[in-house]
Amino acid sequence: MAGCSHDCSSCSENCSSRDSKSLLKKPHELSDIKKIIAVVSGKGGVGKSMTCALMAAAAQNKGKVTAIMDADITGPSIPRMFGVTERAQGSENGILPVVSDGGIQVMSMNVLLENEAEPVVWRGSLISGTVMQFWTDVIWTGVDYMFIDMPPGTGDVPLTVFQSIPLDGIVIVTSPQDLVGMIVQKAVNMANMMNIPVLGIVENMSYIKCPDCGRKISVFGESGVDALALEYGIPNVAKIPIDSELTKAADTGNIENFQNNYLSDFFDKISKKLK
Repeated sequence: MAGCSHDCSSCSENCSSRDSKSLLKKPHELSDIKKIIAVVSGKGGVGKSMTCALMAAAAQNKGKVTAIMDADITGPSIPRMFGVTERAQGSENGILPVVSDGGIQVMSMNVLLENEAEPVVWRGSLISGTVMQFWTDVIWTGVDYMFIDMPPGTGDVPLTVFQSIPLDGIVIVTSPQDLVGMIVQKAVNMANMMNIPVLGIVENMSYIKCPDCGRKISVFGESGVDALALEYGIPNVAKIPIDSELTKAADTGNIENFQNNYLSDFFDKISKKLK
């Protein structure tokens, strides 16, 4: 195209001359990873990390060897949800992920910092480089499903991950608000530009259930997620309610032990699609 610098590493254009696999990076030579799903959102605060954690817990509970790469470098929350407090260790071969009590392999910025409250004040290129090190320098062992918790938006890290890691698909997380259509469209369009399948959409904070009568109350208005899924051809839909017990499980590091995993059936549908 006109004005092309011929440097595809910093470009999101879907040029006909580009090999879609030309920028893919190999994982660590000792890693073994079968399926990779990125969890994305068009904006922050919609429950992307919660969705990623629930999907990973669902996979692990079904006997799958599961891993989470926390690519949200400046806002990591995965270790806290899984009660992971130890620091990552290294060997002569590479970096070893921390393993949760339930057996989920986790790599996050927070398992590298001495103090998890220490802010990461870095520019985009350094953040993207760190995410790639999580892929190339960490030894992921016998993983059936890896979930990548992405930072919100369509910036440096999502572009790097979409171009450099062989994703099997993405899951889009949203909430029941008027801006949802635009936000989902941005995520879908980016996935289409990178030729990556959209496996499903999760609407978080979809409703609250009355403790007395059990009626579902749409606190933020009626859900439009089913219509959006139909409009964009997204095959699988899940809805997570506002649940104080789920919030408590995440805050106390017990997300793996949360009994009512709202994404268990959703994961089943996605895993069947990936076979």
